[in-house]
Amino acid sequence: MQARMQNPAMVLPDAMKAINLLYKAAHSAGVPTSTLELVHLRASQINGCSACVDSGARSARKAGETDERLFAVAAWRETPYFTDAERAALALAEAATRLADRADAVPDEIWDEAARHFDEKELATVVLWIATTNFFNRLNATTRQPAPQVWG
Repeated sequence: MQARMQNPAMVLPDAMKAINLLYKAAHSAGVPTSTLELVHLRASQINGCSACVDSGARSARKAGETDERLFAVAAWRETPYFTDAERAALALAEAATRLADRADAVPDEIWDEAARHFDEKELATVVLWIATTNFFNRLNATTRQPAPQVWG
């Protein structure tokens, strides 16, 4: 696959500055990096963003994530690998990514379970990270940004 254009965030330097500030804010609010990595990977899988699935899995692995957990993210409900807090974050990521799939986009039971595991600042972080991931997924999918070709 060939990109239609350079990633729009790279074309507009001020956009990349804002994105970097979002990234910094999200990663400094106390939510475990592993949780943010899992949320990013799951939303990217749903959106079919090859560049973000690839970079997300690589980033998670560098941060110490295990292959079992990375391979199981798409089937997180049926595996024993995730904590209750991670499961709540993954459920919230799925609901917030699939907004049009139901009339009540993020049902109270999903929100309440996430709020049971994260305080307001942490919950704000998870929601912001889901939104940021979806933002990147849409940029990459629209402009057909390919996953990097790494051989071997």
